[in-house]
Amino acid sequence: MVWRESVEALLVVGILQGWIAHHGNARAATARYFLWAGVAAGMAGAALLAAVILSLASLLEGDREDYFQITMAGLAALLILQMVVWMHRQGRGLKQELERGAERALTGHNWLGLFFLAAIAMMREGSETVVFLYGLLASAGDANLPGSIAAVAVGFALAAAFYWLIQMAARRFPWSIFFRVTEVLLLALAASLLMTALDRAIGLELVSPLSGSLWDTSWLLDDTGRLGGLVAAMTGYRARPELTTVLVYTLYWIAAVALLRSARPPAAERAL
Repeated sequence: MVWRESVEALLVVGILQGWIAHHGNARAATARYFLWAGVAAGMAGAALLAAVILSLASLLEGDREDYFQITMAGLAALLILQMVVWMHRQGRGLKQELERGAERALTGHNWLGLFFLAAIAMMREGSETVVFLYGLLASAGDANLPGSIAAVAVGFALAAAFYWLIQMAARRFPWSIFFRVTEVLLLALAASLLMTALDRAIGLELVSPLSGSLWDTSWLLDDTGRLGGLVAAMTGYRARPELTTVLVYTLYWIAAVALLRSARPPAAERAL
């Protein structure tokens, strides 16, 4: 998730900077200044959101903190789903949309327009990452927290390395494959966050499990073990699920597939 979100943010900056370099002429230096000022403002906004979320969490105790973490994990799952559907629909025209915004700002000397274009793009990616990360870290147990933090750091490092790589081979890189693979990974991660929120809600007796364990596949893959725990954290897999868990998990994937199908561009647009 960190890898994907960081790459998207870097791509936005790269597209804008590349357009300015090719079309900016004498105004390129001023345009780059406002571009990077917008990037900094967007990152500052995301950091402010992180501070607000952490401050709210620190003020809560007992069940209230659990309720807050359930809400954030569920919100993170919904944001992931929304982001994947939006990218599925808009991804093909994202570069052209950004370049049109940069052209309007540059030709009209509307430097604040360029500033806000970069700031909003970075704030979007940064705020989504903040919510996702809080949901992930809140759902991780204390024993898994160091590993989760290390995974976040690796995600940022991979994004930087990946961005450098695609800049070296931008024309040959199969972007469609990258976005399709990461769409599946992110949807699975959203399912995991949703299952974590549901498990906590059942534990607090906010939601009824509707049954005992319907089956037990722990003999094949135990979700409390090292490998099974990784699969559970990435996909929402449960070795001993109750009826509510099965129903919510199934409905989530039905809804996700339906939303992606409805988000496909019209045939004429795909042909372009």
